[in-house]
Amino acid sequence: MVRGLAQSATATHVFCAPGNPGIAEVAERVPIAEDDVGGLIDFARTHGVDLSVVGPKAPLLDGIVDAFEAAGLAVFGPRRDAALLEGSKSFAKALMHERGIPTARSASFTDFDAALAHVRRHGAPVVIKADGLAAGKGVVVATDLAEAEAALRDAMLRRTFGDAGARVVVEERLSGEEVSLMAFVDGDTVRPMVPAQDHKPVFDGDVGPNTGGMGAYSPVPRFGPREVAHAMDTILGPVARAMTAAGRPLRGVLYAGLMLTDQGPAVIEFNVRFGDPEAQVVLPRLDGDLAQILHATATGRLDEVDVAWRDEAAVCIVMASAGYPGPYAKGVPIDLPQVAPSDRAVVFHAGTETQDGRVVTRGGRVLGVTGIGADVADARAHAEALVRRVHFEGAHSRSDIAWRAVRR
Repeated sequence: MVRGLAQSATATHVFCAPGNPGIAEVAERVPIAEDDVGGLIDFARTHGVDLSVVGPKAPLLDGIVDAFEAAGLAVFGPRRDAALLEGSKSFAKALMHERGIPTARSASFTDFDAALAHVRRHGAPVVIKADGLAAGKGVVVATDLAEAEAALRDAMLRRTFGDAGARVVVEERLSGEEVSLMAFVDGDTVRPMVPAQDHKPVFDGDVGPNTGGMGAYSPVPRFGPREVAHAMDTILGPVARAMTAAGRPLRGVLYAGLMLTDQGPAVIEFNVRFGDPEAQVVLPRLDGDLAQILHATATGRLDEVDVAWRDEAAVCIVMASAGYPGPYAKGVPIDLPQVAPSDRAVVFHAGTETQDGRVVTRGGRVLGVTGIGADVADARAHAEALVRRVHFEGAHSRSDIAWRAVRR
């Protein structure tokens, strides 16, 4: 997001709070925490900030947009009552079932015994989801009843995910290929972005535990303009209108995680922010001024701007810490090469920080290396070439990102 805003002709200066060493290359970092709403509002007022853009989900659910609007400041993102679409899986499920939006059959529970009885009655495989935010770790795809019971105990009794597991959603397991489709939304006005496909499992061949995403690519051969239009007509458009009708107008980003089933696309989850790592392959394909689009969305004028996309492809390969998604070391020095425009690639920092003048690891997913090319295979080649030039001890990345598109 910051890179896209820094490239916008209408953005004269970009601040980022708190930012990271990579963001410092394109914007001015501000030492204010994401949950210091008062400090952020004071900064925006003092520095004459025309638009504030909220990236993380937790501040959205805590009402940061409501606070900025109350202070008379333009802000991109949904208000707290609309952010519930991501913050509560049971809320999202109820809305979809009510509006006939395709999704897996499900039931929600606050009582462990009732949830367990439901699972035993319907059998496995089954998906167990903590209702609230669980840092991307609150979903278990249980292949048998023992695994399902363990997931329920972890969420509801042991409270592994804190209050997020006080309520769980139990749903049928859908089969198919997953696709992410995001859109800019301003009430009933919805402008789709280009689709992307994420890779959750940590190892090549889609094996191993799920992560926050080991890479992504765009475009998706199986999900072209016709499929995007269908999803807009049957899912994203109806959801936006349903939120408006419910008195919770959505403004910002609507992210739909879709399963391409034999019966058509069905919703796995909704987010109300840019996806990670999907944004790293979607936003580089934007053919327009990101700041202008976000400002128009935030001020109720999305219908007045065009949203266009380049025909180029993008592939993002995540470089992760050794051990991720399990325990991992922090503070590992990173050797970063100089990147030229001719490399057709960029390094996005995720879990990094600076120690004693050196860039070091801070998180499980450390870097996202995105390549741009004429097609997906070309873009992947540019990303892989840059990955080979980046070094830190224990660095792990998948070598088969975008394998479906390349094979097709």
